[in-house]
Amino acid sequence: MSRSEARVATDRPGRYGKQLAAHLGRRVQAEWSEEAGRGSVAFSYGTAALVAEPGALLLSVEGDADRLPDLEDVVGRHLVRFGTRDELVVEWRRDTGEPGLVHRHQEPDAEQSHTEQSQAGQSHGE
Repeated sequence: MSRSEARVATDRPGRYGKQLAAHLGRRVQAEWSEEAGRGSVAFSYGTAALVAEPGALLLSVEGDADRLPDLEDVVGRHLVRFGTRDELVVEWRRDTGEPGLVHRHQEPDAEQSHTEQSQAGQSHGE
């Protein structure tokens, strides 16, 4: 199993962790504990852990190396969309030392282009 992690700076980590778990939980198994400030998401091809700490939401994904980009994309893309107003940035770092995907809010034209590329190129199996 391969692993990737991201530390997302925000003054509302619990809110975003809860929102991400609730949203992804519509399609896959997900949970969030308000008391612990932790959550998890179980995809068919890997897992994600969400941990709220002061000033940041810590994300980690784990799965087969060939599916790691898919996990980074699903978790990061949704979180950035929820945090558009706060301009959240998710920068993944893989346990191999190589950089992972980077997610940040894009202007509508750039976002449309990215969406078209994603639809033409691959499906992430959310």
